[in-house]
Amino acid sequence: MSLHRFTDTQRFPISVEEAWEFFSDPRNLAVITPPDMAFEVTSDLPARMHPGMIVAYRVRPLAGVPVNWVTEITHCVEGVLFVDEQRFGPYRFWHHQHHFKAVPGGVEMRDIVHYDVGFGPLGDLVDLAVVKARVRQIFEFRGRVLEQRFGVLPAHAY
Repeated sequence: MSLHRFTDTQRFPISVEEAWEFFSDPRNLAVITPPDMAFEVTSDLPARMHPGMIVAYRVRPLAGVPVNWVTEITHCVEGVLFVDEQRFGPYRFWHHQHHFKAVPGGVEMRDIVHYDVGFGPLGDLVDLAVVKARVRQIFEFRGRVLEQRFGVLPAHAY
């Protein structure tokens, strides 16, 4: 198994509570997913995330090919962190940590994703050729959407 790691850190001029309010509503996942992925939730969603929550959806991550994906919220510490893990889907392994921390003037949100595309050395080549860049594009899109929604925390603020 080749475990890959992706991290992303963003800072916004909002409170931890406001950031948590947005991210703890699973319906907002569609807002921060690139439109070309044709994200579609296929399960009922509660208004608030909780440990054990299962989310089923269909996405088209590459070349418009539909993929069913099921994730579970495995950990949730209000205002601090939550973790989603793939139960079924395109990856052999997917573990995504979302961390929230108050910083001067706002909030820092840090994502840590560990994933394995499977298929051994062939999967590593696919990751280098396609998957790593696609994961980065998804987070870049999310960052732009969140900056438009919440604004940008100037670098001198932290």
